[in-house]
Amino acid sequence: MLKSSWFSQLKMKRFINSSKGLSRKQSICCFTLTWLFVFSVQADTPLPTKKHKIFPLATELQSPWSMVELPDGTWLITERDGHVVIVKNNQQSRVNLALDGLYVAGQGGLLDIVLSPDYSETNKVIFTYVQGNPDANRVVIAKATFDGTGFSQPKIIYQVATDKDTPQHHAGRALVLPDNTLLFSSGDGFDHREQAQVITSQLGKVLRINLDGSLPKNNPYIDHETLVARAVFSLGHRNTQGLVYDYDTKQIVSHEHGPAGGDELNYLAAGTNYGWPVITYGKDYSQARISPFTEYSGMKKPTVDWTPSIAPSGMAYYGSKQGAFISLKKHVLITTLVDKKLYAVNLDDGDFTQSHVFPEITGRLRDVFVTDNGNIAILTDGQKAKLLLVTPKE
Repeated sequence: MLKSSWFSQLKMKRFINSSKGLSRKQSICCFTLTWLFVFSVQADTPLPTKKHKIFPLATELQSPWSMVELPDGTWLITERDGHVVIVKNNQQSRVNLALDGLYVAGQGGLLDIVLSPDYSETNKVIFTYVQGNPDANRVVIAKATFDGTGFSQPKIIYQVATDKDTPQHHAGRALVLPDNTLLFSSGDGFDHREQAQVITSQLGKVLRINLDGSLPKNNPYIDHETLVARAVFSLGHRNTQGLVYDYDTKQIVSHEHGPAGGDELNYLAAGTNYGWPVITYGKDYSQARISPFTEYSGMKKPTVDWTPSIAPSGMAYYGSKQGAFISLKKHVLITTLVDKKLYAVNLDDGDFTQSHVFPEITGRLRDVFVTDNGNIAILTDGQKAKLLLVTPKE
């Protein structure tokens, strides 16, 4: 039996803040959603309509996980062993972050990177990584200052409070909100999936903190008697790998890995239960049934279900402000590890139409990033990986 009480509907005040000056990986606000139905999407729409060219920004990357572009055009790419690759003026260098207690095993290591909202004044960069050992490990949030060639000693500002003894399902995706709070995902730890429904566990959650590591006073469970519950933004997640902000409709979009099938795209709202492992369209890897339910009272069904699994990894929003590929506007771009494709899912057509874009880019794809002018960077996975930039042909 699950230890947590079932989710009850609660009303949240919307966070209203200007997103001026924030990147696509930083802008966000909270909202209340009406019910959305599940769609099984089909990849049959040819996009983009404009011809394009592809060239490498970086090569010989070693198990990269994420990347960000700085205002001056420099790229920073995380590698799971604790290195950051710096790409500047067509030159590539690699520096080691002195990460306290870095745990590199399974899916763990150095993960996401986002810019602090005051980066232009402070040069602060935010990292997520896995800290600990095989018997007790957790996702942590750290800050460091970038001086153009290297980083200051990273300072940990928050640690997931619930340790686990597995090297899988760390999640670790981060997004800075327009009110200068941080949203980030914590996985269920694979062997501890029931914890996703336990409000006093931080496994299988999306969490929200201030940039100094304290807790926002308007978190949905801020009055909970247990301290660890007060950081919870949403629950019932398996392994959330994508977090973006649709600034056109002011909605949070996430995706997460299911087991064998049951990958999900969700719209996130504060205090909402997304059901794992009580509701799922997937099965265990042994093909055993995880749950008899695909819906349950008080739990949110996915907006998009991918069965069979595509293994979504990174995600970026291509909004109305980006102009390089007009046909991709109001789509989310999603890299995949099993399908080995980049998909564009239309958030604006009501059907969540899915298209396979840039089909010449193949293999396990780890992350995607949209630049200010609408060019698209795609990060491949594994050893000798690449960061590729897709631009329109003139």
